[in-house]
Amino acid sequence: MSVLFVTGTGTEIGKTVTTAAIAAATLVRGRSVAVLKPAQTGVTAHETGDTAEVERLAGPVTTVELARYPEPLAPATAARRAGLPPVGPVEIAETAAKLAAAHDLVLVEGAGGLLVRFDAHGNTLADAARLAGAPVLVVVEPGLGTLNATTLTALALRSYGLDCPGIVIGSWPAAPGLAARCNLAELPDAAGAPLLGLVPEGSGALPPAAFRTAAPGWLAPELGGSDTFRIPA
Repeated sequence: MSVLFVTGTGTEIGKTVTTAAIAAATLVRGRSVAVLKPAQTGVTAHETGDTAEVERLAGPVTTVELARYPEPLAPATAARRAGLPPVGPVEIAETAAKLAAAHDLVLVEGAGGLLVRFDAHGNTLADAARLAGAPVLVVVEPGLGTLNATTLTALALRSYGLDCPGIVIGSWPAAPGLAARCNLAELPDAAGAPLLGLVPEGSGALPPAAFRTAAPGWLAPELGGSDTFRIPA
């Protein structure tokens, strides 16, 4: 796949660090990577956003941000309140296609969950992925509540006719509780897709060199990771 959309079952669950891990693992294999952030919210013009964080952690990637809104809200709401134009699915899909023509992999990181609105017409990341003809990776939480949220996201993906190659746990705890341990077996059934990654909790705080060395081990080969990737028993 030359274009991969990355969404989550909610916000603040590790989408950016997961995107960085996939980018780092891909770069290690000698392939070029672009990271597209359609709408960055909650960040002012002079602050660093998610694409800068991916580049800091992963290394030399091409980064593109289509719109930035200062308030930490859904893109459609943030655009309206800021008096700025929204980003639509056509612009997202066309930008991803242009980047794919010059890169081995394009990662499109969404904002919040799959069906968060980007504009007043109700368009979402799912609409952009459908226009792009691209699969959607889902970043999920490990603990209580994740099975319901993952099932709902998978249902939405199917309703849009979108392929989900797998799921990644975006913040796997060092000492997982009972629910998290049980969910390792339950999440693939909830998603209807395999578990392709476990990004350790706190990975974003690692020094970039350590992050890049470790990232392939957090991911299955389908995401550019290592053949040694294993799901804990």
